[in-house]
Amino acid sequence: MNASTPQPIRRDPIPHSQIEPLALYQQVAERLRQRIFSHELPPGSWVDEQALAEQYGISRTPLREALKVLAAEGLVTLKPRRGCYVTEVSDRDLDEVFSVMALLEGQCAAECAQRATAADLAELQRLHALLEQSATDGDIEAYFEANQAFHRRVQDVADNRWLQQMIQDLRKVIKLSRHHSLFSEGRLVQSLTEHRQILAALLARDRDGAEAGMRAHIASARKALARATAGRSHLV
Repeated sequence: MNASTPQPIRRDPIPHSQIEPLALYQQVAERLRQRIFSHELPPGSWVDEQALAEQYGISRTPLREALKVLAAEGLVTLKPRRGCYVTEVSDRDLDEVFSVMALLEGQCAAECAQRATAADLAELQRLHALLEQSATDGDIEAYFEANQAFHRRVQDVADNRWLQQMIQDLRKVIKLSRHHSLFSEGRLVQSLTEHRQILAALLARDRDGAEAGMRAHIASARKALARATAGRSHLV
């Protein structure tokens, strides 16, 4: 095909009749969020507002509102007179994000150790069993899902919506990274060992131990992500 021939726009209209008009921008934001997380819209790429509006069958107004939401989450950057770009995260960004997240998730673990009911602890044990099985099977994707569920459960038991919201926002930024810590050699086994220590502290209702274990776990994940990034860069 001639390079000068414009590519047809793949249309993916949003069904207006199925949602409230005021929520349209939220649905657009979620679609864009998932495209960013999957790197269909890669870090550093320019967001073509006109093409997206045509693709979704909407006006530019809800699209721009959606982009403001994503900008507030740190997923895109709005540049005056230049447009909107998917955010690129630097090593410094990741260092700072992981440092803050270690503090927040450590606090959640401490609160969880103190607040957890017998039913809560049983659920954490069930989720940990999924981690053990996934690690035995060498199934990184299943391990990742079980790991996310375990962390979310700890946060739910801690029952602090402000901590949860900040952690969720930080994890969205981490998803902008092109790499994943679990792909670092030896990280799966290391992560499982750390989870065993966290669970033991929670079961013992050891507030300080749970907090320290979670902080160390997050810090270890950052180091593994750095190794994964370095390893992949050598292959390019």
